[in-house]
Amino acid sequence: MFRGTHRHSLDSKGRLSVPARFRDQLNALCDGQMVLTINPTSEESERCLWAYPLPRWEEVEQQIASLPSTQAATRRFQRLFIGHSEELRLDNQSRILVSANLRQFAGIERDVVLVGQIGKFEIWDAARWDRQESLLDNEDLLATLGDLRL
Repeated sequence: MFRGTHRHSLDSKGRLSVPARFRDQLNALCDGQMVLTINPTSEESERCLWAYPLPRWEEVEQQIASLPSTQAATRRFQRLFIGHSEELRLDNQSRILVSANLRQFAGIERDVVLVGQIGKFEIWDAARWDRQESLLDNEDLLATLGDLRL
């Protein structure tokens, strides 16, 4: 389970040190193997990367493969989501290399925020994440979630 929020910086080569809590989960679940892809939403303010442990990614891929490929929206989604996916493994220093293509999509420069999302975690440009957090002041999130009981 991926929980919590962690601030880190990419090094000059685009490598990201994965926080110990996330690293421990990745090593336990899949020997450090993971898949990084884009958040497929079309909203500019939501652009970030999604990181899945390899076994969870394989479940997601099966769901996507079962979608009707005769629909144009499905084909476009598959091209974006699967097409941007990259299989990675933690290196000996528990880092991953975030490709230039994925960094460009998410607007990631140097400072990032990793956000646990239970079965995956998100990687945000720190400035974009800070803007997201400031939106919380203007929105009653619980009111939009209906019957969720915390």
